[in-house]
Amino acid sequence: MSVYLGSIGGISVRAKPSAFLWSVVLWAAATEFSQFVLKTALPLAIIEGLAIVAIHWASDIAHQLGHALAARRVGHPMQRISLWFLLSSGLYPADEPELPPAAHRARALGGPTMSVLIALATGIIAWAMLAAGNHYAWLAVFASLDNLVVLCIGAFLPLGFNDGSTLLRLRRAAR
Repeated sequence: MSVYLGSIGGISVRAKPSAFLWSVVLWAAATEFSQFVLKTALPLAIIEGLAIVAIHWASDIAHQLGHALAARRVGHPMQRISLWFLLSSGLYPADEPELPPAAHRARALGGPTMSVLIALATGIIAWAMLAAGNHYAWLAVFASLDNLVVLCIGAFLPLGFNDGSTLLRLRRAAR
């Protein structure tokens, strides 16, 4: 079971119940961080917590759109993005033929490539905001680290369901 959220560029975006549950957990944790670590008043901390959730999901969807762009380029497009837990998956047609390794590799690298570009951009923004003493710099720092650590570096860990696992399978098959 999942909830239809809309479509982006012809790609359906759906969320499983776990995405909603863990969004609330992330919201609460970010609100607590803002209130107790950054000493932000509760009403503003609640809004900043919501901003963190929005930044995370926008980053996650952008990661998947990186995969989608690469998939279109190699002629094997993505059908759907599925949000779950605090992660996501790109889903392709069930009847898709076996892909050439280069096409599969390009699709797998599309997401981390997008995420590292976003990490760099938001890192520059965070640096400028920190230099100016802007309280909201922590939102840009979060965006940069979320994209770099979770969506780029984390994508390369061979966890069985992610880009790193795909690339490892391709490497083993090439031997």
